[in-house]
Amino acid sequence: MASAPETVPDTEHHGLMRLLPAAARPFALLGRFDRPIGWWLLFWPGAWAIALAGQAVARWDLLLWFLLGSIAMRGAGCVYNDIVDRDLDRQVARTASRPLASGAVSLKAAWAWLLILCAIGLIVLLQLRTTAQIVALASLALVAAYPFMKRITWWPQAWLGMVFSWATLVGWAEAWAQDWNGEWAPGLLLYAGSIFWVIGYDTIYALQDVEDDALVGVRSSARRLGARVRPGVALFYLAALLLWGASFWMLRPDPLALVALLPIAVHLAWQVLTLAPADGGNALHRFRSNRNAGLLMFAACFVVGQTL
Repeated sequence: MASAPETVPDTEHHGLMRLLPAAARPFALLGRFDRPIGWWLLFWPGAWAIALAGQAVARWDLLLWFLLGSIAMRGAGCVYNDIVDRDLDRQVARTASRPLASGAVSLKAAWAWLLILCAIGLIVLLQLRTTAQIVALASLALVAAYPFMKRITWWPQAWLGMVFSWATLVGWAEAWAQDWNGEWAPGLLLYAGSIFWVIGYDTIYALQDVEDDALVGVRSSARRLGARVRPGVALFYLAALLLWGASFWMLRPDPLALVALLPIAVHLAWQVLTLAPADGGNALHRFRSNRNAGLLMFAACFVVGQTL
C-alpha cells in the first residue's frame, strides 16, 4: 500500500486531517470528510422540506438525523464513486491523489469502509416512518448508476441533481405527506427546483476539470456548454427559483411568500455575475458558496413553513 497523502488539492480542513491518526487519514479522504461542503449540499434539500412543512422546530431531532445521514451517505457515495472511477481518477490531475487512485487504500478496504458507512445510513433510515423509508430506498438505483453517467451522457450533472436532491422527497414524506394520499405537489416542486440548483452548481464545479476531462473522454455539462456556461448556469438557477416559488405559492398563495426567496436569488445572481469560467479557484469558491445558498433557502422555507 502506498503512503497516504495528508490532503488532496481541494481539501478544506488541513488541520483536521493532521489531527487524525495516519492510518485513518486515507479513509477520511476517501469519504471526503475533509470537504464538508458535500454533506451540506446533500443535507440542505431535506432540511428545506422539513422547514417548508412547518416542522423545523417541532422536529429538530429530524434535522439532526438528516445531517448524520447526509454525512454517512455522502461518504458512502464518494467511496463507491472512487471504486468505480479509480482508473479514470489516475488520469486526471485533480483526482490522481485520491486514496484509491494513488494506492493509499486497497480495493478490499474501500469496500469494507463503504459497508460501515452504509450501516450508519441504515441506523438513520430506521428512525423514519415507513413511507419515508420506502422513498429513501428508491434512491439506491439512481445512486448506483451515477458514476457511469459521465461516460454515456453530456449531462451527468442532471443525474447528480436527482440524487443530491432526493432528501427533499424523503423529508417531505416524513414531515408532511406521511402516506401516499398526502399532498405531494409542493414537495415535488421543491425537489425539481433543487435538481436545477444542483445542475447549476455542479456545472460550476466541473469547470475545474474541463481540460483533463476532454483528454480522458469524460463528459460534463461544463464541456457541453463551453463558452455559454455562464448563461447556462443562470438559466438553471432561474428554473430553480421559479419551481421553488411555485412550491411556496401552492402552500401559501401570497406575494409575501415569494419575497422570502429574494436573498437566495441575489446570492445565485452573484455567483453567475462573478463567475470566471477559466479560473479554477474562482469556480471552486463559487461552488462552495452554495453552502450559504442552502442556508438562505432553508431560511426562506422556515419563514413560509412557520406561517402555514
